[in-house]
Amino acid sequence: MKKVFASLSIVFATAFLVQSAPVTIELPIETALYKPAADADLANAQCLTCHSAEYVSSQPPLSRAFWKGSVEKMMTKYGAPVPADQIEALVNYLASNYGQGATNAPAASSPASDAPLATTGDAKLLMQKSGCFNCHTVDKKFLGPSFKEVAAKYKGIPDASAKVTRQITHGGSGLWGPFPMPPFKQFSEADVRILTAWILAQE
Repeated sequence: MKKVFASLSIVFATAFLVQSAPVTIELPIETALYKPAADADLANAQCLTCHSAEYVSSQPPLSRAFWKGSVEKMMTKYGAPVPADQIEALVNYLASNYGQGATNAPAASSPASDAPLATTGDAKLLMQKSGCFNCHTVDKKFLGPSFKEVAAKYKGIPDASAKVTRQITHGGSGLWGPFPMPPFKQFSEADVRILTAWILAQE
C-alpha cells in the first residue's frame, strides 16, 4: 500500500510540475495599417506603437469628441508622446475614417501606393514624424534599444544594412526584448535607406 501511495505521489507531483511550467505565448507580428487617407501616416506613427489597427477599426462609429477624448486620454493617462502640433490632424483623421459617417472598410494591409512618407533627407525629422522616438532614443535604452546599441550590434557585419532595413520595414519581436516593434511599411524605399544609414552611423 505504501508503494501505491508513493507511486501516486510521484504521479501527482509530476503532473503538478508539468502544469505549473511557464507558458510562452507569441502573438503574430502586426501587419495591418490604418486606412489610407490624408494624415494616415500620423495614425500609423503614433497609434501603432501600442495598438493594432484593428483596435481602432473595431470601435463603434462615434463622434469627433470621442476620438479627441481618446487621443487626450492616451496622452494624459498613458503618456503617449503625440506632438502637440499633430493632435488636431490625428483626431480629424480618426474621426473622418473611423467615426460617424465613415465607411466600414477594413484597415489597409499595406499603405496607399500613391501616399508614401515624403523623403526629406533628414533622418531625425522622419523619425519624429513616424513615432520612432516613442520607443527609441539615440544613446539610452528605452522600450527598444538605443540607436547606438543597434549600430554597435551590426558594426562590421556585411549585411548590416539589409538586417536593419528588414527590421524597420517588417518589425519583429524577441531580438531586443519583449516589446514588439510594429512594421513601418508606409516608409518609401528612399526613406528606409536614409534611416538605415543614419542608425548604422551612430557610435
